[in-house]
Amino acid sequence: MEGRPAMAVRTRTDRYSNGYGGYKGSRSPVAEAFRVLRTNLQFAAVDKDLKVIMVSSASPDEGKSTVAQYLAQAIAQTGKKVMMLDADLINPTLHRRLGLSNQRGLSNLIMGDADTTVITSLKDYPSLSVITSGPIPPNSSELLGSARMKLLMDRLREEYDMIIMDTPPIVPVTDAVVASSLADGVILVVQAGRTRSGEVRHAQEVLEEAHATLLGVVLNRARRRVNDYYYARTSGTEPSTPEEVTPGS
Repeated sequence: MEGRPAMAVRTRTDRYSNGYGGYKGSRSPVAEAFRVLRTNLQFAAVDKDLKVIMVSSASPDEGKSTVAQYLAQAIAQTGKKVMMLDADLINPTLHRRLGLSNQRGLSNLIMGDADTTVITSLKDYPSLSVITSGPIPPNSSELLGSARMKLLMDRLREEYDMIIMDTPPIVPVTDAVVASSLADGVILVVQAGRTRSGEVRHAQEVLEEAHATLLGVVLNRARRRVNDYYYARTSGTEPSTPEEVTPGS
């Protein structure tokens, strides 16, 4: 992705039954990678207000929801009041990852048939709150682009220091483009050895047409070279090539 920095490289992890995955151990390579990503975002926020960060990918199954979750946890560890919002109203996964009920959530809030009782706090992260997607609606993009959604986001901006918003992939559906208008910046997740460069370029073009601010790329499931992890720091490099990295299991 030309002109965009690769913000951090995440280690390969499996799904853990406790919902925290490889992040929970504070000394793990995964935790360290996300602390670096957190720091990079702090530097990016020097010249702009980054309160709502959208996390997405070009296509499905690239690890965007994992990145959104771990990033929210990393920021919450600093004591900031963080909201983790599952705005993927097509294929939501956050509730399953965290073992939460999804009978009521974001879709209910937007439609006006739920209140703030749908907000859940995580006991291991006192400053981190979660709104799951709620029931999958037939008109997800319309809900995300509605005046009620904008009003909800305005209220969340007042209540929280940071909002991490997980959305559907960018290329297959319009939901992510609609949601990007609510965010101050977008992180694009790319799976090593899987995501095609054409898909990444297409996603970038879609975001540019929507006037979204692309903060950078997180390279997911990359093979570690030193101490089981490394960070990509150069801009203007292609984030994923089969010769350099391999997909995780």
